[in-house]
Amino acid sequence: MKRFTYKAKEQGSSKVIKGTIQAESERAAGKLLMDRGYIPESIRDEADGVMKSKKVSANARITFTRSFATLIGAGLPLAQSLRTVAEQTDDAPMKALIEEVLADIEAGRSLGDAFSKHDDVFSNVYLALIRAGEVSGTLDYSLKRIAEQEEKDAKTKSAIIGAMTYPCIALAVILVVFIYMMVSVVPEVEKLYVSVNEELPKITEILIGIKNFIINQWYIALLIVGVIVFLIDRFRRTDMGIEFMAKFKLNVPMFGQLFRTLYMARFARTAQILLSTGVSVLDTLNISAEAMNNVVVERSIISAAEKVKSGKPFSEAIRDQPYILPLIPQMSAIGEQSGKMDEMLGKAAQVYEDEFDEKVAGISKMIEPIMLILLGGIAGVLVAGVLFPIYALVEKIS
Repeated sequence: MKRFTYKAKEQGSSKVIKGTIQAESERAAGKLLMDRGYIPESIRDEADGVMKSKKVSANARITFTRSFATLIGAGLPLAQSLRTVAEQTDDAPMKALIEEVLADIEAGRSLGDAFSKHDDVFSNVYLALIRAGEVSGTLDYSLKRIAEQEEKDAKTKSAIIGAMTYPCIALAVILVVFIYMMVSVVPEVEKLYVSVNEELPKITEILIGIKNFIINQWYIALLIVGVIVFLIDRFRRTDMGIEFMAKFKLNVPMFGQLFRTLYMARFARTAQILLSTGVSVLDTLNISAEAMNNVVVERSIISAAEKVKSGKPFSEAIRDQPYILPLIPQMSAIGEQSGKMDEMLGKAAQVYEDEFDEKVAGISKMIEPIMLILLGGIAGVLVAGVLFPIYALVEKIS
């Protein structure tokens, strides 16, 4: 299917409309425009791949999902809803994607098939919910749940970035101050001691050695850092590296429990949304596993899916799986007994989401004194290696 840029007028109006449309040929594009009530003035073939060259942002996807859900919920037809959202979208890559989906819908494809062509933009969870909502007639509900989940994911990502921003800035400031002291102040102390032919204190000699390395051999440090970063990047792309990083996240001190809570919140919330839209338990487990972004946790959920496939209930299958926290099987067992599995998993997700927020806040508070101790330690070393020798030399001369 080709992509065309067009300029047309609305029937009975002099208003000029510009946009893009997908069709098999220029004639087909003109027919589509006339079916929409436009009078084509010009239709030009456009090179394929414009949208693919630019990545669709998470915010643009969330805004689209919210708007699409609202229009579908208001009773507008599918094609009209997509067309209206496309006209209101300012984000060029998202607009191009919507127009591609619209062209597929007008060509007779289902919404699920149209969306699945863009699996680099829409996750497996997103696509599964679209298909489930389309089949069950609850598309607006599915879209709202997708938007809510993506907003929660964006909030979680923002919380993690926010927690790491302060220590990163603090470390950068400490490093800049330390390097400045090394290249500007320490050489003056060295000159002062040399001028009076006095022996330098040991700590000052160490600082001078660091200064000489920074000034004369900085490229070696840069090369070492570059090689280390390159090797780590190559390693984390291997199967062994992916496995190592997954286990490291789950077991690293201070942050391990944070990641475990995050994965359980994501698993419970994803499973709740899928089950509430009519997705089977087995498909829910398989799709939720792909949403984890951690191969170790994913393996545990897939193992549970195999047990469900062999006839075991959800709660029993998920129990005792590595890195699956106890509240998940407990709440799912209650859900199985009451017939409200999705509701119980939603409550478990809320517990873990609240716990995650508390852990992020706690880690942020914990990092502040650590940064102060580090800053104080570096300041102490500089005072001992710079100011004390100057005072000692002044007293000796006096």
